[in-house]
Amino acid sequence: MSHASPPGPLVDVSWLAGNLGDPAVRLVDCRWYLGGGKTGAEEYRRGHLPGAVHLDVDAHLASPRGTGPGRHPLPRADAFAQVLSTLGVTPGMTIVAYDDAGGAMAARLWWLLRYFGFGDMGRVLDGGLQAWLAAGHALSTDVPTLAPTPLLPLQGGGAPLADRATVDRLRHDPTAVLLDARATERYEGRIEPIDPRPGHIPGAHSAPFTENLVAPGGTFLDRGRLEAVHRATGALDAPTIVCYCGSGVTACHDLLALALLGREDAVLYEGSWSDWSSDSSLPAATGPSPRGT
Repeated sequence: MSHASPPGPLVDVSWLAGNLGDPAVRLVDCRWYLGGGKTGAEEYRRGHLPGAVHLDVDAHLASPRGTGPGRHPLPRADAFAQVLSTLGVTPGMTIVAYDDAGGAMAARLWWLLRYFGFGDMGRVLDGGLQAWLAAGHALSTDVPTLAPTPLLPLQGGGAPLADRATVDRLRHDPTAVLLDARATERYEGRIEPIDPRPGHIPGAHSAPFTENLVAPGGTFLDRGRLEAVHRATGALDAPTIVCYCGSGVTACHDLLALALLGREDAVLYEGSWSDWSSDSSLPAATGPSPRGT
């Protein structure tokens, strides 16, 4: 790891501004948007943090739809190794991911690095693009040219993962807590913009990733307030925590929050609601979260 690398999964704007020139730091723009309209690539071209390269959730941080569970199956190890090669990544680098959604997309890259055995390299910029601008720093439209590097020996299993059958079993386990990172209105089944059915996995608690933040698109809550958010669901005392969202992307934000609180053992449901809701034999619940959370 670079001598400049900070401990923990988050870096702040001050640290990043002081380390942009470090060749052992690679900055990655992970902006992505659900439901059409603007795209991350377009926003990147309009302006990004200096030296950043762009990765797309669909093209780079997932396998093609239909090749695995849900809308964003995990990328294959060889495919993700190729992505890292095109970024010029070598062992010991610090990879800092950011977006404009409080880390909701950037956390996917952080989690994938963990899953493929290089978790010590991954960081997320706390507050993302908004924090960078608020500190008075400028954006750039220059696109860096990076020389490909040898493929890293990636192997899955560095972070825990669950499939549909496992989640179906765990929802009946009173010692397990399921957290749904989607917006409250999707959890409650009031809207469903993209997946087959509205609602949530029966027994799951609503834990919108935005509640990890001081404000939408903002920085993470301080440890005390973040702990209160996740203690309210019973997650911090549960032997098993499973996080899901629509397709396994923003659930990584809840996983990042839990890692900040010492629960790096929390599990990602890969296919998430897009996988669960596609199986009509499985139940879907609607309405508020248990215990008012």
